[in-house]
Amino acid sequence: MTAVIRTVLGDIAPDALGIVDYHEHLFQVTPLLSGDELDDEERSGAEAVMLRSAGATGVVEATPIGLGRRPAATARISGTADLHVVHTTGVHREAHYPSGHPLLGRSLAGLVDDFARELLVGMPEHDDAPSCNAALDHRGRPVRAGLLKAGVGYWSISDFERTAVQAVGRLSAETGAPVMIHLEHGSAAHEVLDLLEATGCSLDRVALAHVDRNPDAGLHLELAGRGARLGYDGAARHNRWPDSVLIDSLAAVVAGGGVDRLLLGGDVARSSRYVAYGGMPGLAYLFDRFVPRLRNAIGAEATTRILSNNPASWLAWAPPAG
Repeated sequence: MTAVIRTVLGDIAPDALGIVDYHEHLFQVTPLLSGDELDDEERSGAEAVMLRSAGATGVVEATPIGLGRRPAATARISGTADLHVVHTTGVHREAHYPSGHPLLGRSLAGLVDDFARELLVGMPEHDDAPSCNAALDHRGRPVRAGLLKAGVGYWSISDFERTAVQAVGRLSAETGAPVMIHLEHGSAAHEVLDLLEATGCSLDRVALAHVDRNPDAGLHLELAGRGARLGYDGAARHNRWPDSVLIDSLAAVVAGGGVDRLLLGGDVARSSRYVAYGGMPGLAYLFDRFVPRLRNAIGAEATTRILSNNPASWLAWAPPAG
């Protein structure tokens, strides 16, 4: 079977993906970010155009089930912005779902079935009515996810989160699909990798999102040594530390031999931080402001590997027929 990258507008060859922002949200509604909803197709589309103009040709839409996804609208934005978009199936950490949410009661087998259907058959038009009409692109084809996601808390893994991690691990082991794991403040990384490894999931398939919220290059090299991908997505969060801290950490990982494990994204995630919604710094910040400084620190070749080669390798898999 030939490896492809599954985008919202169909499967593409890995070398067609180009320069990638590995972690963003075009649509997102969660009780944890009340008042910061990303729910307007026109504005989210305008932000995607700005990202494309800044140099990205591909992006991962990292919003999982139950948090305001709009797959058909995402497909329309992909076409308008001339931007390859890989959509996500899976779930977030438990805190993003209100008590009693149907997802919280799903069994391991049920979650595996849910995620497999979205990878292989198609995503629903609305998460609150999964049996409603399928999300379709402009050619009438189903919009399918190309990535599995689960999340855990800060140095904690609830029963629901454990089940979700096991579900994405099992499904990745069966299909080869890529995985993103949300780490809260970069914690519990080894513990999550242990869980995934026990399912048979290849750790080469796994991107650890927010690993840079704990900018410890020594730890990152340990995780890379286990095969995991390192998701740096904390640029422009100057209330925590300057961008130079992340650039220094990235440079140390590169110097330590971990360049092929690195992924770079923005995870801007809030309407108050999207220019098209009236905020700042916007999705283009990563490529306009952060990437030039990174290139100066580590060189053009390493930067290209981080932005192009690595995401293409991570996102490529061979979906089983049927």
